Amino acid sequence: MEENNLSSEIIGAAIEVHKLLGPGLLESAYQAALARELVLRNILFEKEKALPLIYKGVKLDCGFRLDILVGGLVVVELKAVEKILPIHEAQVLTYLKLLNLKLGLILNFNVPVLKEGIKRLVYKL
Repeated sequence: MEENNLSSEIIGAAIEVHKLLGPGLLESAYQAALARELVLRNILFEKEKALPLIYKGVKLDCGFRLDILVGGLVVVELKAVEKILPIHEAQVLTYLKLLNLKLGLILNFNVPVLKEGIKRLVYKL
């Protein structure tokens, strides 16, 4: 499944989670619920995926972990914050760069309507 199709599926799953849970919970609750929703929709993903950092030819263990990597193609960063900030965008763009991927989504569940909390980011397109 290509990135655009996957992102539509991810957003649909996230909307379902937000519709049932609403805003106001911790990020970890939304991560668990979204993971369950992806399972129900038969969408392959990895949760808390370790992110390698190679510096001058040496792999460093910095403890970076992606919230969710869907289909090996789309980085999903979950937030439960007042608003998405430039640092959140920079974080996802860095993850995309390190993994050499094209598409990332920031999903902020702390909004009245999830549509207001979705930020799509592309790298090297």
